[in-house]
Amino acid sequence: MSTPRTRSTAPTTGTATPGPAGPAAVRHHALDGLPEIDRPTEVSTAEAQTLSTALFTRLEALEEGTPEYAYVRNTLVELNLSLVKFAARRFRNRAEPTEDIIQVGTIGLIKAIDRFETSRDVEFSAFALPTIVGEMKRFFRDTSWAVQVPRRLQELRIDLAKAVDTLEQRLGRRPTRAELAAHLHVSEESVAEGEQASNGYVARSLDTPSGDDESAVTAGARRLGEEERAFELIDALESLKPLIAGLDARDRQILSLRFGEELTQSQIGERLGLSQMHISRLLARVLGELRTGLLEDTDEPQPPSPQES
Repeated sequence: MSTPRTRSTAPTTGTATPGPAGPAAVRHHALDGLPEIDRPTEVSTAEAQTLSTALFTRLEALEEGTPEYAYVRNTLVELNLSLVKFAARRFRNRAEPTEDIIQVGTIGLIKAIDRFETSRDVEFSAFALPTIVGEMKRFFRDTSWAVQVPRRLQELRIDLAKAVDTLEQRLGRRPTRAELAAHLHVSEESVAEGEQASNGYVARSLDTPSGDDESAVTAGARRLGEEERAFELIDALESLKPLIAGLDARDRQILSLRFGEELTQSQIGERLGLSQMHISRLLARVLGELRTGLLEDTDEPQPPSPQES
């Protein structure tokens, strides 16, 4: 695991002092006290939450557009990329490359970082996940091409979407084609080409199966609905922990097998010596109880907070 250390960017004259996580000496600087993480992806969920809280507090005190602001914002993105990967798991069976899904999910993460306020009585992970998932779903609605478009232009469209979001936050308005070209280090003609390529997209329903079997359509829609409802609950695991602890041993085991080991209902049935239909009814009952308990426990439904995957 990486060891957080004091950020050494923008140093000023001062006496060497120990970093917050070890004896290594560093100098005082404009961002003194902020951690520098060598390998953000190796930071645990609990550490990421603690560090994010400190960074959000500092971010609100910094002026947007400064190097310090950019450092804190970028560090928050790196620390919380695990949320994007967590959200992407539910879409792992789709045809779109996982890399593309993570890219668009990162756009959602950046939007959540820019909108988050520490005064909210909610963990950042709980606030960010709906935005991340929403960005992914919007991507899926737009990933069926009406005309054959080169892969290069498909990738450029994703890059343009990220650039528009970044520059809108920086400029406070929609960027011009010239600004987009400068940001992406491409020509204005390439930007125009990428924008035109977007017209080759058509909306596609998330629950439309690849085959023509009517039963597959019905089953696909039902299965998607069940998975969406289930993942909404499992995403809220932090809030659900006391409720899950109150379940009997078999119900907890079924939840663990379904959402921990990711077994199918049939596989769970084989493991427990029960039919798939019986497991389906048990899952429906348990998820219903958890949903009811979650809504009763709060004044209004709160967004989810994931565990480290």
